[in-house]
Amino acid sequence: MGQISEEETHVERSSSTTFAMRWKHENLRYVFLPAIFTCVIIMMFMVLMYGTATKRIYVVVNGKETVVETQQWEVNRLLDEQAITMGAYDKINLPLDSKLKDGDRVVIDYAQPFQLTADGKTETKYTTAKTVSSALQEYQVELGKEDKIVPSLASALTPNSQIKIVRVQKVEQDVTEEIPYDTVKQDDAKLAKGKQEIVQEGKEGVLLKQIVKVYEDGVLVAENLLDQTIQEPSVNKIVAVGTKSEVVTLSLKDKPDQKLSKGDINFNYKEILNNVSLTAYTADGGGKAKDDPHYGYTASGTKVTEGRTIAVDPKLIPLGWWVYIDGIGFRRAEDTGGAIKGKTIDVYYEDEDYVNRFGRKRGYTVYVIGPKKPVVD
Repeated sequence: MGQISEEETHVERSSSTTFAMRWKHENLRYVFLPAIFTCVIIMMFMVLMYGTATKRIYVVVNGKETVVETQQWEVNRLLDEQAITMGAYDKINLPLDSKLKDGDRVVIDYAQPFQLTADGKTETKYTTAKTVSSALQEYQVELGKEDKIVPSLASALTPNSQIKIVRVQKVEQDVTEEIPYDTVKQDDAKLAKGKQEIVQEGKEGVLLKQIVKVYEDGVLVAENLLDQTIQEPSVNKIVAVGTKSEVVTLSLKDKPDQKLSKGDINFNYKEILNNVSLTAYTADGGGKAKDDPHYGYTASGTKVTEGRTIAVDPKLIPLGWWVYIDGIGFRRAEDTGGAIKGKTIDVYYEDEDYVNRFGRKRGYTVYVIGPKKPVVD
């Protein structure tokens, strides 16, 4: 019986313990759920109380500050409450979804438009910057060292300001120029008076210039000289001018005048030259270019003139003397020529075609008169 009693006692104690544990396990959630729910309610209440609490917020719009009392808890709700709108380019110091606390400062800057002209185009841009410099930095507009800007970088921006950038480029170049030569005349006592000979040909020199060309927006506006050096000097042209007086034989000067009558023409003469050859020339035949200052001038310094000027051998006919040529008329010995020797006279004409057709004519009689043109009776 003792053993049976022990077994029954053990069974009853085990059953009671199992029941208690099962009850505790099954009802534990009913203990914690109300506690958790109570905590959530308390927290929501606190949040609600905090969000709806009146806060003093400092609102600054374009530098103008206003103190606002609000129960809103986010920046965007505050803006809606205060009917504050913002554009795409406007700036605010706080994120729109950030929470508000008592004493917070909300700063809003409205963007203003300005006109920017640069690199060949004009655009309208918006900025909250206060100066030209900061506006250009905002849009990452780079300025060259020489670029011009109007107004200046330190100028204040106003609505619809006009900002113009002129791109300036300076290009250095080396250029060469010709150095003209001078013509130098030298007296030559060995050369007959009135004659000229080239002793030394002229040669142009070379001048190296270092210049800088200034372009504004691609257009050349200035060209400045930086430096210059003579690479090759010019060589002067040297012309010998004869000073030797032609010797006229005393027999010609001292010959008595003889009278001549040619129809209605009567005059005195010193000597007769028979069987004289005639040629013709123009100013172009003198070997000088038309831009030469001596073009068209004779060896005696007179201007060639048709009906007056002839070239002679001064050993036979003195320069400045008048002659009468049968079939031609009165002419004055004013010029000389390398091919004019002895009894050859070159007659000046303006018409080049006539000169080319003239050729050489022989058998002319020439009367040497003297330094004064005769008065024809």
